[in-house]
Amino acid sequence: MSTTLAPAHPDVRTFETTVDAVDGREVTLSETYFYAESGGQPADRGTLDGVRVVDVQSREGEVVHVLDEPPAFEAGDTVTADIDDEFRTYCMRAHTASHVLYGAGRGLLSELGYGGFDISPEKVRVDFTTTTDIDDETLVELERRVNRAVWESRPVTWEQRTLEDALDDPDIAFNTKTEEGVMADADSIRVVTVGAAARRGDESVGSGSSGDPWDVAACGGTHVSNTREIGPVEVLGRSNPGEGLTRVEFAVGPEAVERRADVKRAALDASRTFGTSVVELPEFAAKLKADKEELAAELREAKTAMLAADLDSLPTVERNGATWRVGVVSGVGPNEVGDELQSRVGDGADVIAVAGEQGSTFVVVATDGEVDAGDVVDEITDEFGGGGGGSPTFAQGGGLSASPEEVAESLRET
Repeated sequence: MSTTLAPAHPDVRTFETTVDAVDGREVTLSETYFYAESGGQPADRGTLDGVRVVDVQSREGEVVHVLDEPPAFEAGDTVTADIDDEFRTYCMRAHTASHVLYGAGRGLLSELGYGGFDISPEKVRVDFTTTTDIDDETLVELERRVNRAVWESRPVTWEQRTLEDALDDPDIAFNTKTEEGVMADADSIRVVTVGAAARRGDESVGSGSSGDPWDVAACGGTHVSNTREIGPVEVLGRSNPGEGLTRVEFAVGPEAVERRADVKRAALDASRTFGTSVVELPEFAAKLKADKEELAAELREAKTAMLAADLDSLPTVERNGATWRVGVVSGVGPNEVGDELQSRVGDGADVIAVAGEQGSTFVVVATDGEVDAGDVVDEITDEFGGGGGGSPTFAQGGGLSASPEEVAESLRET
């Protein structure tokens, strides 16, 4: 039986070890510092005697290294192992950042619980259970607190504690999904602590006093030894994956730097375009939105007034003892026309029929019921194609293969 030494010694990148067994591309070692995929942290990358390691898994108490190809070495041989330094360092920073994020949540979110975690090359996600609505303001505050904790150079330590003692400690966060298997077979569990601040700023951002640990959690991953090693953290967004969870995604390292530069560039471009500062941009955008809504309302009123004037000036024609108003409207769609037509039927006209254009030619007909509006639309679509329908007092059709003027002329002559 072998276990990975990576969590206890995360800084080891090169080591020599003895091969226990080789089965095709799968290798077990007498001891290993490769991290086996678990708890949301991906497996380490690297090489064994120059052969690429593509996966590392824990199976039945053994750490299995899956190679890119069958190796030349055999059981009993001594091999040199090299762990991909860049990827391991990224995972250490990302995993520790997730603890710092949870610690930030302790001071902001009510009834906080831990529901999941995952590291990908582009971003990291942490799933919370909480009764707090994580809105934009809360998201910004989470990011601010995380980066404050990074700046404060808080020590990160780990130790084994008895499972009973850990479960009795209300300050220890447990991710039951990822730690359940560990807790089932062990008498002790590894606890990671993000400690008190080494540097004191002008305010405390933690959930307790400045001397309290930032976060304490049961965890078997690899971590940096100080929060300053994490570097900048950029919160990307939030979502609701179900099961009562709120998912917060963030970037660490180069991805965070690039994202921050993109956001700053966009903010500067927008502020330059509108002739204001970045800080005043939200207020300017709010005013711009209000102005747009006011102009849209004025435009709707103007279009309604113009439509009313157009309808009132439509020429009339007598057909079968009924007075029809027939003509063409412009700048409006069939739905906008409909309400106005129906409100004017009976006011000097038994039928009002108009044609217009919105993408394609349409026709709208409103009547007092003596003339069937649906029949009128059917006659027009029979002549010009398209389709439509409605009730005896109101109907409309669209997709007509004729100009509005041609349709209006047909209505007058039919």
